[in-house]
Amino acid sequence: MQLQRRRDTAPELAVRRLVHGRGLRYRVNALLPIPGVRRRADLLFTARKVAVFVDGCYWHGCPLHATWPKANATWWADKLAGNVARDRDTDRRLQELGWTVVRIWEHEDPADAVRRVVHAALSDGDADGARPAQPDSEAGPSDPSTPNRRDPKNGLDRR
Repeated sequence: MQLQRRRDTAPELAVRRLVHGRGLRYRVNALLPIPGVRRRADLLFTARKVAVFVDGCYWHGCPLHATWPKANATWWADKLAGNVARDRDTDRRLQELGWTVVRIWEHEDPADAVRRVVHAALSDGDADGARPAQPDSEAGPSDPSTPNRRDPKNGLDRR
């Protein structure tokens, strides 16, 4: 297990690239502000109180892609169930502290995931829990003097 990457996985890098391209800045692999526990978020928007996790399907029990090993099955079942329980505990603790939690599965389209992250990071606290709704529209920049540089293929800013 020590050979498994904890950070900088391909799905995480894809999300980070797109979020950064949208002009948002964040902390990477940052410690969460939860008293008494040592847990990290993949992306952390400290000023906006948004924590983003890019979860691997195997390690976090994706309902679509999770698989169960046959060798040492009991140990692995306990290990993977513990990961899921820790994820739910982290979500609950952060929400109690007023944070918005965005969970992204590794199989999700990065552009769709980034829309959820941007919505959560730019909303005024009206995001709804662990899986914020996607924004209603993809409006251009708020400053009318700034030209709209949106890529028509994926709706993301080109800079």
